Amino acid sequence: MGFSGEQRKRLLLIARKAIEYYAEHGEEPGALKEADIDEFDMPRGVFVTLKKKGELRGCIGFPLPVMPLGRAVVKAAIAAAFEDYRFGPVSEGEMGGLEMEISVLTVPEPVRVSAPEEYLRKVKIGRDGLIIEYRGHSGLLLPQVPAEEGWGVGEYMGHACMKAGLPPNAWMELPVSVKAFQAEVFGERK
Repeated sequence: MGFSGEQRKRLLLIARKAIEYYAEHGEEPGALKEADIDEFDMPRGVFVTLKKKGELRGCIGFPLPVMPLGRAVVKAAIAAAFEDYRFGPVSEGEMGGLEMEISVLTVPEPVRVSAPEEYLRKVKIGRDGLIIEYRGHSGLLLPQVPAEEGWGVGEYMGHACMKAGLPPNAWMELPVSVKAFQAEVFGERK
């Protein structure tokens, strides 16, 4: 990966302008005049995280590279602000206080183990994001989450299982699929 500081600023501006446009017009912007998304035409997985006073306010994204990065940032930013089921839509009064964070992902790869205990050695806190899947249930946590929360690997695996709607010990007791990915994470600092 490796985005320059200027590219990071432009991606963050794309996210902010998309949210502002949607808040004012109720639709996705056809083109962003202040931020040119054409530069970011490579397909990438991406998540946009919104925080307010350091607390999570929304987080939505695309784990797989299903569309060009610029377009994915627009869609993920709007969804994080207005469609995250855990929060109500962002209000106009909240806009100035929102902090944006973008996570550009590598393609998730299976973590292969012969016994569940091996996950404790293979998964690295702060490096690996996780996707846990089992019988149509899926849970994803970005790599920065366990580091921010102070979790160990077992606790991280348990939270990823719960995000999938599974019991926290499912990774030890069920034949779950575990995929890991890495992310280049950058954000605004207020």
